[in-house]
Amino acid sequence: MINRMWKAMGIMGICTCLTLGIPAEADAAEIAVETSTTLYARINSSVVVKDMPLAGGQVLAQIPEGQSYEVAETSEDGWLKIRTSQGEGYIPGSSATLIEKTQEKVDQSVKQRREVVDYALQFVGGRYVYGGVNPKTGVDCSGFTRYVLNYAGISLSHSSRAQSGEGRIVSYEEARPGDLVFYGKNGSINHVALYMGEGRVVHASTEKTGIIVTNVMYRKPVKFVSVLN
Repeated sequence: MINRMWKAMGIMGICTCLTLGIPAEADAAEIAVETSTTLYARINSSVVVKDMPLAGGQVLAQIPEGQSYEVAETSEDGWLKIRTSQGEGYIPGSSATLIEKTQEKVDQSVKQRREVVDYALQFVGGRYVYGGVNPKTGVDCSGFTRYVLNYAGISLSHSSRAQSGEGRIVSYEEARPGDLVFYGKNGSINHVALYMGEGRVVHASTEKTGIIVTNVMYRKPVKFVSVLN
């Protein structure tokens, strides 16, 4: 009975180790989105625009009801500085309704890099074939990076050594998703991987492992190169 209990506990321990050893699903870098908010004044009734925030200020223009203008400044004394086609001027705050408009601007470079990494990740689990050029049928390390970056319109050689000279050298700290990571031995480059960000790479590794995701430091990198903007 005791032997059976120890055996069961041993099996549970092995299962626990196996579970902890399973790598988490790889995620690509987040898209950088810049958010900005602009304040607008929607005119409630026809009003004159003045050159100063004073009742006796000079009239610059008269604007009709229903139009909206960007607000340049607000003041505690109830005036709004707005931007019109005639230039900037002041209107009473009581003559308008304030509206906030939020805009999002996507960093297109980051978006492209994420798309490249996402594209590469769909081939994880594929075969490694020396000399192969298509991850759908089997590919080697430089064939994989060449195929993936061609998706972004980048033309590369089918050689890790050649690819190492086909972009801009960056440091590990500067490396971004979509950059290339090169490994070597005795001063000669013999492997290339695609950097995913957060210290991970996706690459066609060996015939035994195929296309996998690993830590960028699974071997000591000798070079980082960027071929994307």
